[in-house]
Amino acid sequence: MPIILLFLVILVLTFAVVMVSTRPSEREKRLRQRLTGIASAPVSIEENAELLRRTNFSDIPLLDAIFHRLPAMRNLKSLIVQADSTWTVGRLVAATFLIFVSAAWLPALWVPSLPLRLAVAAVLASLPYFTIRAQRERRFRRFESVLPDALDLMTRGLRAGHSVSSTIEMVGQEVAAPVGSEFKKCFEQQNFGLPFREAIEDLAKRVPIADLQFMVTAILVQKESGGNLAEVLDKAGVVIRERLRIKGELAIYTAQGKLTGWILGLLPFVMFVLLTLLNPQYTSVLIHDPLGQELVIAGLVLMAAGFYTIRRIVDIKV
Repeated sequence: MPIILLFLVILVLTFAVVMVSTRPSEREKRLRQRLTGIASAPVSIEENAELLRRTNFSDIPLLDAIFHRLPAMRNLKSLIVQADSTWTVGRLVAATFLIFVSAAWLPALWVPSLPLRLAVAAVLASLPYFTIRAQRERRFRRFESVLPDALDLMTRGLRAGHSVSSTIEMVGQEVAAPVGSEFKKCFEQQNFGLPFREAIEDLAKRVPIADLQFMVTAILVQKESGGNLAEVLDKAGVVIRERLRIKGELAIYTAQGKLTGWILGLLPFVMFVLLTLLNPQYTSVLIHDPLGQELVIAGLVLMAAGFYTIRRIVDIKV
């Protein structure tokens, strides 16, 4: 009898522990009620999509609400997504602000000119933004170089009888990143219920390059009016490879101009540092004299204009 009683006590305690541990929390209850309301409310697909796609701009709720209202912050978020960076908009803005404040305040003992410090601080504060842009450009160049292989795989899949969605899945599984990862994301969006047209257009928004835009247009036209998509993609792969060959030749021809631009842009700063180390009195006029400060600011503006002009000259579109 004591053994049976002990067994019943242990059984009741076990069930009680299981019920307490598996009981949904308040957060889970709110989420369940919200999902139930979304499923039962008569709202449009666009509203549901916008609700489910909402992403955080910052970990701070107040900043997140403010950033969602600013078009510039949305453009910055798009830039971060295209660069496939782990940064958030809030972190990027915070880094830019801290660099600007530090660069404008710390050199006050050596550079008394406030406009000069602000100009240098603005240049240094733009480094995080241009770092993200450079990361995006590198990713886009890698995407362009791998895209012809993806088109060849899609062409073979279509000729073998696979559907367009199946070929997109094949590219996501077989082709290297970033093409494979983007196509895999596009296929997963379709599995989650997003219409094919919206999923493929979202792919074009994440990677806004001309070659992918052409591929997306061809797929959408084929979906609506029919046609031999395999032949179109096959010819597109040939055109993309030819464009990459021409861009490679142009990069060789313009390498001297780019190198000249970098040398002309960095030489004044290198000479200033060397002269300061050899004879600090010789360069102190540019820092402490009002006329020297104005000349430095004018020189920086002219150098920026020249650097931009050289970049525009050697940046030939194919």
